[in-house]
This record gives sequence, C-alpha cells and structure tokens, in this order.
Amino acid sequence: MAKATLRDVAAAAGVGTATVERVLNGRGGVRPETVEKVLLAVRRLGYGRALPESHRGIIRIEVILVRPETSFYSRMNQAFERIAASLDHSIAVHRTFARENDPVDFVRIIATPKLRRSALIVVAPDHPDVVESVRKAASLGIPVVQIMTRPAPELPYVGIDNYAAGRTAAHYMSQMLSARTGSFVALCHSGAYENHKERIRGFSTYLDEQGDAAHRFTQVMFDRDDEHDAMELLGRALARDPDIIGVYSAGGDNNGVAKVLQANALKSGADAKIFWVGHELTERTRRYLRQRLMSIVLDQAPEIQARRSIDLTLKSLGLMEVEVSTEPVRFLTVTSENL
Repeated sequence: MAKATLRDVAAAAGVGTATVERVLNGRGGVRPETVEKVLLAVRRLGYGRALPESHRGIIRIEVILVRPETSFYSRMNQAFERIAASLDHSIAVHRTFARENDPVDFVRIIATPKLRRSALIVVAPDHPDVVESVRKAASLGIPVVQIMTRPAPELPYVGIDNYAAGRTAAHYMSQMLSARTGSFVALCHSGAYENHKERIRGFSTYLDEQGDAAHRFTQVMFDRDDEHDAMELLGRALARDPDIIGVYSAGGDNNGVAKVLQANALKSGADAKIFWVGHELTERTRRYLRQRLMSIVLDQAPEIQARRSIDLTLKSLGLMEVEVSTEPVRFLTVTSENL
C-alpha cells in the first residue's frame, strides 16, 4: 500500500496543502477546528510525520462522570487517567464531574464545554432535559458514547446488560433460598438512572416468570445510594416484615445495608440469615463476602468499560482500525469462594 502524501492528508481534511503544511510545521494562523481535522487525517492515513509540541492534546475527548467519592466512579476515573497517559500526545482525555441531582447544571456542562471537544463519553441520568442535551451533542457530528447507563437507546452504549444482572440476582437468590419461604426486597438509587431501573425490572420479571409461590417480591426502596437512607428504609422494612429473607441492593450503597443486616443477624440468629446480593467489588464488599454477610457481588468492571468506551470513541474518530466489540461488558459474579 502506497504511503500517504501531503495531498492525501489535505483531501481527507478538506483543506489545501498549504494549510496542512502550516499545521504540521506549527506555524499557527489556523483555526483549532481545522487543526483538529488535519491531525485526524494524519492519524487516519498514518502519515509519518512528527507533530509539533503545540498540538499536544488538540484532539479532546471529554468524559462526564458523577460522584467521584464513590468507589465505583473512583475506579472508573482512575482507569480513564491510566488510559489517557497511554494515548498519543495529540489526544487528550478530560474528565469532568457533574452533579447528578442537578439536571440544569448537567445540561449546561454538556451544552457548553469549557474546552472544545472532539468526542463525548457520558454517564447520563435519565432526565428528559439531560437526555435531550446528549442527543443534541450527537447531532453536532461528534462521537457520543453513553457509559454505564443508556437513557438514549439509539446512541452507542458501553456497559453491562443491567436487565441480565437483575435476573442473575433473582436467579441465585431464589435458587439458594429454595428451601425457605419468605419475601424479597430491593434497594436502588432512584428512578434517575436507566441502568438501575433495568436491574429492578430484570429481578422482578425473573421472579414473575418462575411463578414461585414460596417467594414474594414485595418492595423496592429508593435510597439514592445514601448510607443513612439505606439504613432507615431497610430497617423499617425488616421491622414491618419479619419474613424478609432476601435483599437485592441494585445501587451503589452497600455500607448501610451491611450495618442493618449485621444488627439483624445479632438479633435474629444464624437461622434467620438474610441472603444479600449487591453490586461492585470494593474493599468493603470483599470484607462482607469474607464475613459471609454478603452472599454475592455482581461487579460491572468499570476498568473494562472505560477502556472499551475510549476504543469505541477512537474507532468513531477514525483513529483505530480494529473492530471494537459492541456486546455488553461481562459483569463478574463474585462469592466468598472466588475472591
């Protein structure tokens, strides 16, 4: 295959050869968006030319995440940081944290980025204004990838099959508790995220399909991943219904659930142990598994999600030739036996 020429780069970028020369020689006087077009053409065509230091980070991928204080998003943030360090110096990954409970601000961050972006990766709450802003960003012609949750189903998504995760939780819970009669309850953040709604739907649908009269799915509680709210809601549920034998925490808070179940075990004894399925493998959930307080953890591998979302973005920008899987990321089923 013949090597790309300056004319090839100019044709691919839709500019003249003089503009390409100015960009490659770092002489300035070229609009940033035009510089980006030239650099993308250089990368796509494999034009073998060292780029000036002034072009460092000119191709910008913005990643909008939420809740940096949580272990899940901390893992994901660190993964993006590691990936960014391995990319070509002309590509920068900017991480922005938005307030999930402030849709007006979330829309502002999507609609008016501080830096011109070449692509967007976003964890988007299922709020109509936020979803519309994600769609508007995609309509501008830049690659947009939804990560972890998919409120706009027509746009690319990287994450686990959340419906399957909910069904998996229900499968293990109902099978492992087949010798006991009682009720199941679930906790999740709220209705703010499509992924949480899908998990609850999968959990509920599986139990309905089984038609198991010994087990009843009685309640979904919205704790907003807040430890105090989780403790209060689950504590009330256990006081109201002593027949609860299974808890599915579909959101991110596990600490509040752990405290309530520890207190309940001390009060009720080993024979009344509650089967608990939760999400995200952290140091704390590892400890809960070792203590046999937690039964199963479903981990959605944020590091893999970060890597695949970057790969999909680079592919969309024409900077990768290899195919990127669009299959759901495999979540991991972890017990005390395979830590």
